[in-house]
Amino acid sequence: MEAKISDLSLLSDTKSSISKPSTSTPLSSATKNRDFLFHLEAYLAKRDGVDKVLKISHYASKIILASSALSETYSLSQRLKSFDSSVGVSRKAFRLGKFVQDINALRTTRFDSSDRRHVLLALIAYGGEGLYYFVEQFIWLAKAGLIDPKHSRNFQKISAWAAFVSHIGSISLKIDDVKKLNKEKACFDSNVKITAAKGAKCYAQVERERALGQKIVMKKLSIVQDLADGLMALADIRDGKGRFSSPLMLSCTGLLSALISTHKNWVSC
Repeated sequence: MEAKISDLSLLSDTKSSISKPSTSTPLSSATKNRDFLFHLEAYLAKRDGVDKVLKISHYASKIILASSALSETYSLSQRLKSFDSSVGVSRKAFRLGKFVQDINALRTTRFDSSDRRHVLLALIAYGGEGLYYFVEQFIWLAKAGLIDPKHSRNFQKISAWAAFVSHIGSISLKIDDVKKLNKEKACFDSNVKITAAKGAKCYAQVERERALGQKIVMKKLSIVQDLADGLMALADIRDGKGRFSSPLMLSCTGLLSALISTHKNWVSC
């Protein structure tokens, strides 16, 4: 998403943090000891990996430009603006067809579940994100010149609203997940204490408890990322106006989101 820092380009980043049915496992000792270059190769082989590297570059350059660290007359400042614009368009290209993942997420949602609140939040989160990614394709085509640029602003507004609404659903889902994980961890804590009191070994339970702790931390980081992305989506909706819509603040918020999403993708790779 580009909330008025550069033609609403901050918008393209607000949707990387919606929770999907998790297929990743907590960080194991094998992952920790994994060769760095092999890990990096696997990370960059995925489009999300390349996207996150571009995302960090995108917001790092925005922070420099927004902080006025470079004079407008410096050639480096002009090159940074050109670089920022090019990276923004490149990132949109990496998202072609990404809305399909949200269609699949909705397909795997149990709509016959007795928990109607969860079903509603899943519809809001995945449906909103899917709409966001779908509309982002047209924004990319407009920036690439295939579609008349006059339609770009309408697409950006639709995209901003879809992003904002989906983050509300995503945050709610993740808060529910954290509550469930905390209860599960509390049960494991009790079991470990009881087992230890009996003098029995409980290595497996301790490992499981540690894995749950890591999962809770990742969920909380994901909530922070959703809040950051939601703030950028709100700035887009308000055309960059308001107390929390300064270019420097939005750039820092975008970089925070980029670092969290990079970490999550690195751990799960």
